[in-house]
Amino acid sequence: MPEPTTSPAPTTAATDATGRPDLSARVLVVAHRGASGYRPEHTLAAYELAIAQGADFIEPDLVPTKDGELIARHENELSATTDVADRPEFADRRTVKTVDGVRVEGWFSEDFTLAEIRTLRARTPWPALRPEAAAEDGRHAIPTFAEVIALARDHPGVGVYPETKHPTWFERAGTRLGGEPIATDVTRLLVETLVAEGFTDPARVVIQSFEVGNLVRLRRELLPAAGLDLPLVQLLGNADPDRARPGDGFSAPFDLADPLLDPDTIETRYPGLAEALGRSPVGIGYDALATPAALAWMRRTYADGIGPWIPNLVPRTPIPGVPPDANRPRARLTGAVTALVADARAAGLAVHPYTLRAEPAFLALDQAGDVQSVEAAVIQLLSLGATGYFIDHPDAGVAARAAWRARER
Repeated sequence: MPEPTTSPAPTTAATDATGRPDLSARVLVVAHRGASGYRPEHTLAAYELAIAQGADFIEPDLVPTKDGELIARHENELSATTDVADRPEFADRRTVKTVDGVRVEGWFSEDFTLAEIRTLRARTPWPALRPEAAAEDGRHAIPTFAEVIALARDHPGVGVYPETKHPTWFERAGTRLGGEPIATDVTRLLVETLVAEGFTDPARVVIQSFEVGNLVRLRRELLPAAGLDLPLVQLLGNADPDRARPGDGFSAPFDLADPLLDPDTIETRYPGLAEALGRSPVGIGYDALATPAALAWMRRTYADGIGPWIPNLVPRTPIPGVPPDANRPRARLTGAVTALVADARAAGLAVHPYTLRAEPAFLALDQAGDVQSVEAAVIQLLSLGATGYFIDHPDAGVAARAAWRARER
């Protein structure tokens, strides 16, 4: 691992037409789950290393505990990133749930108190691909959102880029182990935690979600009520209609497929979206949200930027026959690029694609059959007009940004 860089420059204070910080003012390196290529993800150690390596923002995904505390985990299912499966005292917590329409088996954050969560230890989900991170499995606790904020507060040049995970499911559709509704408003908890911790500088907080309704609600209700005006980013899953798989949890926002969604409240929850699309938004996929009309609606209504999946911008095709545990590319670039970045920028939206990773298994072959490096991938994305990116290896992201700047000069 390269030596850490100096601390990042202060987060940009330039503002856009809304008066909020302009997420396009400079290229932002967002440490995806911290420096998760080097340390177990979503741990204070991963976030600390990301800051040392020069990341502009650290990214905590947020899920709730049984007693309503927000913790940093990529998912509410815990066995992929903690040692819960090895803990006999929690064996009876194993269960099966349908989260955002997808069947998931394991142990779930909403069935554990914060005190119980604090007894668990973090693991990397890809130990074979990330031996350096795996060497620290079992050493680090699972942090609360408040603890992540406290870390960022000690580093004035660093911001926090939280994601609300499954907000509609936690509030309206999910149940606990005993069958009772979870009924936890993670979006409100996020805002309340920011306020309680006094971390509300709009130059240091960006909120993101794969769902639409909670971001609209933040802009129209929750942030104004708290006296805040923070940048919001709409994440986009698979926006290729030819490869979309209904019900896969990645091709459509769950809130627009929520079986509890009342058709009479569509215009209230998503004001103007039906008119922008020319149809009811119920059941739409990310392909509909990636159209120029929908992007313009996002900008008018709530969003400062989008966070698209990288194959939405530079399509890939799978390479057949690659074993799932092989550390070599599993996809090839088609050579095509889509109009999504240009359309988003034309609408006035910043573009922060995800996720860049340095291991060969996550890279792609170019047209010549060579592995496209992280630096080459960053230069390609920035040349298309992206204004930042999520990356598991912040040092590589910072170096690639420097290479792009030198190339531009």
